Amino acid sequence: MTTEASSSAAAASHRLLLDARGITKRFGGLVAVRAVNFDIPEGSIVSLIGPNGAGKTTFFNVIAGLTPPTEGSIAFADDEVIARPRRPWAEPFTWFALPLVALVAAFLAAAIPGFPAEVFFLVALILLIASFLTAIIRPGWYVRALLRIGVFRSARPNDMVRLGIGRTFQNIRLFANMTAVENVLVGMHSRLSASPIDAALRLPRHTKEEATSLEQARKWLAFVGLRRREHELARNLPYGDQRRLEVARALASQPRLLLLDEPTAGMNPSETDQMTALIGRVRRELDITILLIEHDMRVVMGVSDRVTVLDHGEKIAEGPPEVVRADPRVIEAYLGKPAPA
Repeated sequence: MTTEASSSAAAASHRLLLDARGITKRFGGLVAVRAVNFDIPEGSIVSLIGPNGAGKTTFFNVIAGLTPPTEGSIAFADDEVIARPRRPWAEPFTWFALPLVALVAAFLAAAIPGFPAEVFFLVALILLIASFLTAIIRPGWYVRALLRIGVFRSARPNDMVRLGIGRTFQNIRLFANMTAVENVLVGMHSRLSASPIDAALRLPRHTKEEATSLEQARKWLAFVGLRRREHELARNLPYGDQRRLEVARALASQPRLLLLDEPTAGMNPSETDQMTALIGRVRRELDITILLIEHDMRVVMGVSDRVTVLDHGEKIAEGPPEVVRADPRVIEAYLGKPAPA
């Protein structure tokens, strides 16, 4: 571990930002991840490594909300449960719970002579419309409330972003025909407050927020080293710049936890060094916790406070980089068993 990583780790809080317990993910008869316990201390850089097919990306996708776990749960920030096995019937039930109560009350009131039962029917209709619109728009308070009471079992990717989890992808997923600055503005969408009506009528709140967002997007591009590339189409950027643009877009969502899926994949040594330095700056200057999947052991050993190793969906080792690197099980997972003498 580098001196920078060591000093940052010492300063990092011991409070857990993410706590995953017993995570299992099955695809039919295939068990991709089996009963993995995993936690991320706030302010740390944690790396998840393992040979191809070890279950790293599947586990990553469970944390990011792209796929719900088959078993287990994940708590994030202030003990909010963000992932449990999905119950498809649970959320639609909440759409109709309050309207149903009002409707039953209306029928009971109808039996009382002279009582205005139509008022209850009107209330039931209003509640039904409000519940339906809330379920579509899914504001942050709605997601948090359903997660807290256990009705809503697994947050979706957009909910994860609102809760404070940003990510990049193993295969670059930029909007190729949009400019660099427009890609970063997309990342800010979940943090904007102007309504569609504000935008349609060009009200002051929208125009002010639009100008502020554009200025902030340029700052994110400058932070990742793309100061003069803001008006270039994403598809025209060099490969290394596209990788950094993905990081800028993720940072624009103001995450507390940043998931980086093989950020140096396909890079040359110079680009890898630049990305490694950027990862260190994100933690040091922005105080963002990072979970990293990476095959380049030089990067992993250079920036990580802790390394967790998966093999065939199971956790086989965990600890400081220098300890994990010397673990016989890790060496065997990567290099295979030595031939018998």
